[in-house]
Amino acid sequence: MITGDLGTTNMWLAIMAIVSLLEALVLIGLAVGGFLMYRRVMALVNDLEARQIAPLREKVEGILVDVKAVTARVNEQTERVNHAISGTMERVDETADKVKGSVRDKINQAVGMVRGLRALVMSVLGHDTRHDPPAPAAGRV
Repeated sequence: MITGDLGTTNMWLAIMAIVSLLEALVLIGLAVGGFLMYRRVMALVNDLEARQIAPLREKVEGILVDVKAVTARVNEQTERVNHAISGTMERVDETADKVKGSVRDKINQAVGMVRGLRALVMSVLGHDTRHDPPAPAAGRV
């Protein structure tokens, strides 16, 4: 049988209880220190944000508002220029068609007059030989 003194056992139990109590106090101290450090860091972050980041954010937001306004103006001007170019191109096409038709009419009149004069000269000179009418020109305008 084991014969032992309960006094020794109680002494070791008391030492273990004191060590456990000290460990608990150290953990509580670490938790309180961590909480205090967290509060200081958060105060520093909030202060930094209030002094540095908030004014910078306001400036950036102001710049973005200006960029949006400039972009809207550029889009509006681009639309106006596109509309003006389209209108001008349509007018140029219409004018070119009118000029082409006018030139064609004038050329046809001149060709008709030349043919008439030729027929007159031929009839005056007495060349009464009839030929087939000339073939139309391939590149007729």
